[in-house]
Amino acid sequence: MAETRGVLLPAYVLADESGSMGPYLPELSEGLVSLCEGLRAEPMVAAKLRLAVLGFSEDVQVRLAVADMRVETALPRVVIRGLTNYGAVFDDLLRRIPVDVQWLRGQGYKVHRPVVFFLSDGQPTDGDGWRRSHALLTDRGRTPTAPNIIACGIGDAEPRTMLDVATRPEFAFVARAGADLGLAISEFFHSLTASLVASGHALNSAAPHLVVNRPDRFTLAMDEVGL
Repeated sequence: MAETRGVLLPAYVLADESGSMGPYLPELSEGLVSLCEGLRAEPMVAAKLRLAVLGFSEDVQVRLAVADMRVETALPRVVIRGLTNYGAVFDDLLRRIPVDVQWLRGQGYKVHRPVVFFLSDGQPTDGDGWRRSHALLTDRGRTPTAPNIIACGIGDAEPRTMLDVATRPEFAFVARAGADLGLAISEFFHSLTASLVASGHALNSAAPHLVVNRPDRFTLAMDEVGL
């Protein structure tokens, strides 16, 4: 039996590219750059991660394919466009994640349960149509590669919706009322980077686990809806 090359954590960043994000394009772009640079600055951690960046509006477009940030030189570039179709996100992940995991296993790695970091500034424009694919994606009985989903809402995104997107109540966050949304986006990427670095270190522990840090200027969504 071939020796395993190690354990990897696939991480997907889903960035809202809908028209309402236009005023915050600089912060969104700078946040992605800081994420990539932050992982490159931690090569021992980056060795345990594979990062993908996907932009979503009416569809999903790949801004960075599953990448080893120790050697990846490209930087993801977002494009503001269209509406906020949540269904497109979960339909895409249903197809994408199993293929990516199989590919990584084919390279000789063991693969930790993938993690998705979801950032949106609005309610889904496809109504409740996204719920069916989301339910299938997150059902570990039907989808063995079901990811953990961390959902962060800003602007018009409602706490209840973020709770429904996240796979655990403590994985759902919303920007505080009155928060500067540009700063909130920056804090989202800061906490995302810190979470991935901490999770990468945790893969080496006796009990590997996912670390999720609450972004500054955000509160738990469950506190907003009174759970």
